[in-house]
Amino acid sequence: MNFIIENWSLFLIAIASGAMLVWPLIKGATSGALTPARAVQLINREKAVLIDVSETEEFAQQHAGGAKNVPLGELEARLPAVVKNKAVPVILVCPSGGRAGRALPIVKKLGYEQAQVLAGGLKAWKEANLPVDKG
Repeated sequence: MNFIIENWSLFLIAIASGAMLVWPLIKGATSGALTPARAVQLINREKAVLIDVSETEEFAQQHAGGAKNVPLGELEARLPAVVKNKAVPVILVCPSGGRAGRALPIVKKLGYEQAQVLAGGLKAWKEANLPVDKG
């Protein structure tokens, strides 16, 4: 007990570093981001629509199989024409997941309450050996 009292700063550092290691796991579990396997289930079972928010040139190079391209800058104007039924799940994807994360609040504001982001983006999609269409 005396050791703990004399070295309280070491214990504080150990607790803080442990919390920093665990934080990404907690954040990832609560962020609502989809795994590629869960995305495929939504596509197959609930007719989810895969929307790639990459720029047109990036989309032309490669994209997840079956994805529709609606660039982030054109999302508010074009998404209602691409996905008419707002009750259908919408899965947002981009090369890394960053733009899709920025697109999520926009899509939810448009009324697509079941919109979700593919965790890891196209990279995770490819790592899961799912189909990728190229140019």
